[in-house]
Amino acid sequence: MQKIDRVEVVQYDPNWPRIFEAEAVQIKKALGCNCIAIHHIGSTSVPGLAAKPKIDIMAVVLDLFFKESQLEAIGYRDRGGFNIPLQRYFTIRAEERSINLHVFEENDPEIELNILFRDHLCRSSSAREEYELLKYRLIAEDSSHKKNDSIYRGYTLGKNDFIQNVLNQSGFNRYRFVLCAHTTEWDAVRYFRDKYFSASSYADDPYIWTLKHSEHAHLVLYKGTEIIGYTHIQFLPESRSAIRIIVVDENQRNQNAGSRLLALSEKWLRSLGIKSIHAKSRESSLKFYLKNGYTKMPFDDLKGKKSDTDDIQIGKIL
Repeated sequence: MQKIDRVEVVQYDPNWPRIFEAEAVQIKKALGCNCIAIHHIGSTSVPGLAAKPKIDIMAVVLDLFFKESQLEAIGYRDRGGFNIPLQRYFTIRAEERSINLHVFEENDPEIELNILFRDHLCRSSSAREEYELLKYRLIAEDSSHKKNDSIYRGYTLGKNDFIQNVLNQSGFNRYRFVLCAHTTEWDAVRYFRDKYFSASSYADDPYIWTLKHSEHAHLVLYKGTEIIGYTHIQFLPESRSAIRIIVVDENQRNQNAGSRLLALSEKWLRSLGIKSIHAKSRESSLKFYLKNGYTKMPFDDLKGKKSDTDDIQIGKIL
């Protein structure tokens, strides 16, 4: 009979900090002078808190685009970034070494987020108890607990409200952007598309099919725990990309948030090997693009897609 892997939460193990310390030595050596800090994060870093028996480690680097072979040499496997575009995520799954390694570039807001969350749980016994009970409840809600994407995502995303509440209490107010994953984020996409781009309603949106298509990416911009912006990016042939939508909510404009969202999107696209980014701008939006280094630049759009006569084709080499 095939063994079924399960989402497992166990009581706190006082050996977890020692596992972290031993692993940190190896990671620092592998990354060399590029690694400027390393932190034990996640539930295994909180004394007394039940957790999945996997050690979460966060490495802070000067340059995010190092060769993955540096970590592969000590047993790590590159897993991509999941829904955090500017994260590099590596794992080890061995009997004595079950590690999740999250790598961020210096000053990335995810660094502060993870440390604030850990430190709040370390200080607050009531928060630890609430979080632990939530974990057990999320596991109990699923009858099979099979180790697959849907269940792991359900367990992870089910903790979102608790995490957001802790971040609010901790005063986290940085800008960060993520690929849409949680229902709250998809609700924000619906809001932005309905309010600013759809003629009548989300159901009538002619591009609704792009939400689940591999050639399209939908990202939201947070300020603290509030979603304030959204961008829809399409991947084109020949290492090109196109901005189909980029918008910041009305009450957050004139604070440079749109430029932040654009710059983060460009950095992510460069990390994927994308060489250029294109857009079709209305006259009213042209100043925004020009301010951010775009120039008038024709590009071949999707076959059969016609441009509006008011569109101005612009682009930028990445």
